[in-house]
Amino acid sequence: MTFNPLVFLLYQVINIYIWLLIISVVMSWLVSFNIINTGNRFVYMVGDFLNRITEPLLAPIRQFLPFMGGLDISPVVLILLLYTLQYSLVYYFA
Repeated sequence: MTFNPLVFLLYQVINIYIWLLIISVVMSWLVSFNIINTGNRFVYMVGDFLNRITEPLLAPIRQFLPFMGGLDISPVVLILLLYTLQYSLVYYFA
């Protein structure tokens, strides 16, 4: 099976975004459990970058999800949506 170059590029961009989302979630856990400290300039810059890159897609999802008592499942929903988009790209355009 051959990929259209544009489909391949979009597929890889979505894949990178999924990894950035996972890294953002893990980093937020590490900050919450005080394993890493945002007082460190590098940690703060990485966390700020990840927040700025993931928040625009997570915020609308959070509006539709019910309150789960401090448990945020919006990254899981977003990852499932992104995997669906990847599958659709390959299925319809590759």
